[in-house]
Amino acid sequence: MAHNEAVDVVLVGAGIMSATLAVLLKELDPAIKLEVVELMDSGAAESSNPWNNAGTGHAGLCELNYTPQAADGTVDIKKAVHINTQFEVSKQFWSYLTKKGTFGSCKSFISPVPHLSFVQGNSGVSFLKSRFDVLSKHHAFSDMEYTEDKAKMAEWMPLMMPGRSPDEVLAATRVMNGTDVNFGALTNQLLKHLTSAPDTQVKYCKRVTGLKRNGAGWTVSIKDVNNGNTREVDAKFVFLGAGGAALPLLQASGIEESKGFGGFPISGQWLRCDNPEVVKHHQAKVYSQAAVGSPPMSVPHLDTRVVDGKKSLLFGPYAGFTTKFLKHGSFMDLPLSVRAGNIGPMLAVAKNNMDLTKYLVSEVMQSMEQRLESLRRFYPEAKAEDWRLEVAGQRVQIIKKDPKKGGILQFGTELVSAKDGSLAALLGASPGASVTVSIMLELIEKCFPAKAKGEWAGKLAEIFPAREKVLETDAALYRKINTQNNIALELVEESSETPSYA
Repeated sequence: MAHNEAVDVVLVGAGIMSATLAVLLKELDPAIKLEVVELMDSGAAESSNPWNNAGTGHAGLCELNYTPQAADGTVDIKKAVHINTQFEVSKQFWSYLTKKGTFGSCKSFISPVPHLSFVQGNSGVSFLKSRFDVLSKHHAFSDMEYTEDKAKMAEWMPLMMPGRSPDEVLAATRVMNGTDVNFGALTNQLLKHLTSAPDTQVKYCKRVTGLKRNGAGWTVSIKDVNNGNTREVDAKFVFLGAGGAALPLLQASGIEESKGFGGFPISGQWLRCDNPEVVKHHQAKVYSQAAVGSPPMSVPHLDTRVVDGKKSLLFGPYAGFTTKFLKHGSFMDLPLSVRAGNIGPMLAVAKNNMDLTKYLVSEVMQSMEQRLESLRRFYPEAKAEDWRLEVAGQRVQIIKKDPKKGGILQFGTELVSAKDGSLAALLGASPGASVTVSIMLELIEKCFPAKAKGEWAGKLAEIFPAREKVLETDAALYRKINTQNNIALELVEESSETPSYA
């Protein structure tokens, strides 16, 4: 009988999550043998593609849904601070790779772009002012500026101010050291870096058709979508990082921890402008508040995007609904994900989220003129001929059991792993890509606890001189790490006042 191929690690999906985890594992153990399996014919073809994902370079600087306001008016900044420090951890990893000299240019994937928040009306202004008052006291946000002065706003966002009523009530905040990240370029750079190392393979046009327990590890069945050939690979550890396809694969594994999870697919669309005469007047990511009843992922924003050295503007997202779990998926994805263990939570979510369902249907039914009306709230003088509709990637929001409601719809990401640490899956969506490195570090600590504390500890400390918790509380260390990252990633120029690399 022929023996199966054997590797240490199989990673399903060639997006930012798998690429990051694979490179991290290879840095921690150069002898590790791993294989990345991807259904599409290239890396970053789904959610990591720059035209498929929402705002990028999430650092809590401008995203208003990360700072919820309580009934008494107080603003909670915990999530914004945490996401900001997670993004600094991501930057530490990219800085480390860039300084190695063999990774390639950081300019291909990260660019400096100011991050702004913009609100309208008295309640919006009151909220933004409260948010600024609390956030600007924290060292991670001490550079934030606030204004209600329309002349200053015209300097900050020249595209957005002409054509407004003089008595419109407005306010804005700005942080100059925000970024735009092309996660497609970063993913493919990571994959290229990975395949230059021994004992690593990235295989495209391959579908995982089965996952079977095999002693302490797993047998992974893989089918070539072009010729139909199948092979089986034995792996000690399997990571399911296949975006929307991670849930069906997690269910196929049969692990106890997968029971009760469901998925709620939300699609998206964007208006895109490539007209250089328009683009040159807007060099920022500007976020506002979500409409009542809309999901957090639908917070409207007008973004400068830098893809392959060329600047464009994206406005949206406009939400939508489809039963596909991937942009290139099947309409049967949602019905086939229903199981005895998750039908209760899924029905409870359907019953408790009728407003969301109606909202998604209304978004799908919008005309181009209605979409332009939303854009004109941001950019009053927008012309239809400068904008075209783009279909974004799929987001599969997590549905999980809840003792009180039966089931809840969760926005964000969740790491689900087998008790023995032999398999892990990443479910959910935003702010995903920007905090990938923190999520993959959590996975390493969860699934390889002895190695993370033992033989890998020294290397982890070298790559990550400061993790999230200490960055949240130690202002001097935060500033030092932030400055070092920004210089290494060529986001700022080095000056004589810059702290030296310690």
